[in-house]
Amino acid sequence: MDDKGKVNPEPLLSTLARLFALEGAARELAILADAEAELEVTDYDNWDGGIYTFGLSLRIPEELYSQLYEDLKTCQDRILEKAQRVFSTSSSETLGSVSISPILKADPKWRDKARAILSGAGITNQGRVRSTNVASRTCDGLLFRSQQEINLYKALKTLGVSFAPLPVFIRGGSTYKRIEPDFIILRDGVVMIVEVDGDTVHRETPAEAHDRTTMLIHQGEHVERVKASECETIELATSCARKLLQILNKLKGVR
Repeated sequence: MDDKGKVNPEPLLSTLARLFALEGAARELAILADAEAELEVTDYDNWDGGIYTFGLSLRIPEELYSQLYEDLKTCQDRILEKAQRVFSTSSSETLGSVSISPILKADPKWRDKARAILSGAGITNQGRVRSTNVASRTCDGLLFRSQQEINLYKALKTLGVSFAPLPVFIRGGSTYKRIEPDFIILRDGVVMIVEVDGDTVHRETPAEAHDRTTMLIHQGEHVERVKASECETIELATSCARKLLQILNKLKGVR
């Protein structure tokens, strides 16, 4: 603890991240991974030798904050409960609170941007509200769930193919279903659904993965799954994108 009552939060955050990853808790892990954190003394009680109470402040990107807004209280409580168990082995230190708020940043053009949004610019139907599988990263104003997805997006963009990253598909009626595939690629009348697998948080069995995309598969569309390791760098993602286009060409030939 420094002379201002602050403690390095990284050991606590990294431990919590591993624990939430083992549970597949995407919301809490996204918060911890993207947060600007401060851990500091918020209260002191000199009873029984003195007890320091700490507070953990987590400031997260505004895109993530808006996705999780309705669940923030639940996320705060879950992070606090787990953090209290691992925070300190000393009886003189306790963690009393966790707060989650958006990162504050100045933007001299914020008024112009606000007017542009009011006029309809920048509106997107990308997957924003599935808080169990949050898309916390952005590139070119679009949402993504991992750096590997961003790499594949950049690679596809350089190859001149038409595609949609993280689109929302709805099936209405009594069998309502909503899915957000990672990518949809269109070429010469062929539609390919691309899923980037290998995320450390979003674990699925093959049966679960199949069930999630069934509504598109039953419409005759092709699903191609690639490993996240195939998109670990821009160079690898470019090779992966070229492979996907080759598969699209083969699919065209058999239709």
